Amino acid sequence: MKRIKNVGKNIIKSDKLVYSFVRAAAASQTASWVDLFTGFALFAWVGLGTALSTAIGALLGGVINCIINFKFTFHAQDCSWRAVAVKYTMVWIGSLLLNTYGTAGLYYLLDHWDWLETIGFNRDGYYAAARLSTSLLVSWFWNFILQRYFVYRVTRFDPVAIRLVNFITFRRNKSDNEQ
Repeated sequence: MKRIKNVGKNIIKSDKLVYSFVRAAAASQTASWVDLFTGFALFAWVGLGTALSTAIGALLGGVINCIINFKFTFHAQDCSWRAVAVKYTMVWIGSLLLNTYGTAGLYYLLDHWDWLETIGFNRDGYYAAARLSTSLLVSWFWNFILQRYFVYRVTRFDPVAIRLVNFITFRRNKSDNEQ
């Protein structure tokens, strides 16, 4: 029984790679549901268009993911939230580009491999396969790695990020270390 308690405690508090990965997956899943529900609600119940509903859902999901990761996943309380916001946004934009162009590129490859149809694949499934594969690779090898070792850690980039946020928000004479 004690061993089970330790696993539960480690899932919540340990900064070991495996436990951080499990927490990151939970945070990502939570944010994805917020994204999906928000987009659906705005489209179906509020009457917004598909693009705006999707964009607002994605934005809210990203904010939720950033907050959960800050507090729960990576225990980043020693980091400035201003620096985290800038670094998270940079990684998020990179993720968007990698997912967009990775999916398109992989779909293009799959669409030109005629032999796939001879083993049972059809063209309708190429997008799903390309999207899922790309999404998983970007999630594991871009989002998780950069969030763990860059976004939610104090880095030499932080003072630049903090000054950028202060400039954008018209904050003057604030300490670079202010959280």
